[in-house]
Amino acid sequence: MKSNTAVIQQFYASFQQLDAAGMNSCYSDDIIFSDPVFGMLKGDEVRAMWEMLCKNAKDFTLAYSDIIEQDEEYATCMWTASYTFSQTGRPVVNRIKAFMKLKDGKIIEHSDAFRLSTWIGQALGWKGVLFGWTAFMKKAVQRKAKRSLEKYMAGRR
Repeated sequence: MKSNTAVIQQFYASFQQLDAAGMNSCYSDDIIFSDPVFGMLKGDEVRAMWEMLCKNAKDFTLAYSDIIEQDEEYATCMWTASYTFSQTGRPVVNRIKAFMKLKDGKIIEHSDAFRLSTWIGQALGWKGVLFGWTAFMKKAVQRKAKRSLEKYMAGRR
């Protein structure tokens, strides 16, 4: 069985290549994921999200570092994704801290933490800078992301 660090390295090395299948192979069947944009996702929703994001990525680069195994189950790492946001053509540099729980060589829980208002400002421009901190704008972004994922999942059936 791979070490937890090796699993995390495989996940992000796959992500660097926009290899959603490689990323998803690091997850348990009943993976639970959360982040500020998509909220809580489970199982196939998580796998579809990575497929959708990898498929739509433009000018994408990713760097990861500081993998720390907290104990035999929990690990954290830092990662930075740089890309062109497809809906606006604006450049985004998103700095993220990942929290993962692993069991039997698979990631069973994955949570990404970043400041949503900063992401909104980069992705949406001046409107995002002015209003990205508001609950209204954050909820609008989250609803749109959820709808995009639902549409993507419906199209792959």
